[in-house]
Amino acid sequence: MKYLSLNHNQYIGVTQQKCCVLIPKYNGIGNLPEGVHKSNWAEIVERYGWNQHRRSQLDGMMDAFRQLKQAGCKTVFLDGSFITKKEFPGDYDCLWDMKGVDLDKLDVLFHPDNRNAQKIRLKGEFIPGQLTERSSNTPFLDFFQTDKETQEKKGIIKLNLEDFP
Repeated sequence: MKYLSLNHNQYIGVTQQKCCVLIPKYNGIGNLPEGVHKSNWAEIVERYGWNQHRRSQLDGMMDAFRQLKQAGCKTVFLDGSFITKKEFPGDYDCLWDMKGVDLDKLDVLFHPDNRNAQKIRLKGEFIPGQLTERSSNTPFLDFFQTDKETQEKKGIIKLNLEDFP
């Protein structure tokens, strides 16, 4: 078992299960292959927490996921340069499924108009998954699966928060 320090005083055990890798290898341009790839927190930490910059982003992600889970969110989808080979991603992008969420229990920080504050506090952006991207009029779940530079389809990661620590 490996231990990864999150929030500098909190340790979570991460067991690498070689038989059960869920996130596929990158394609030729450094994206995940097309599709929605199920994963778990341990695999995300193992796969994407390879430097201090990324571990800091994982700290924010963990804080956000705990808040979302407490409000009743069951599923999130990860995207952005964080789930690519980029060594120092600017942030991560996360869709959260609004089904079953008690909005009264959710911090106002998760409102779609607070994305800059999210980047500062959580080091990533959180968008309600049922929203549509304005400029393209595309549901965000579909928008996340298109590379902005090449317009090619790419993969994203789905995480079940019911299993989140």
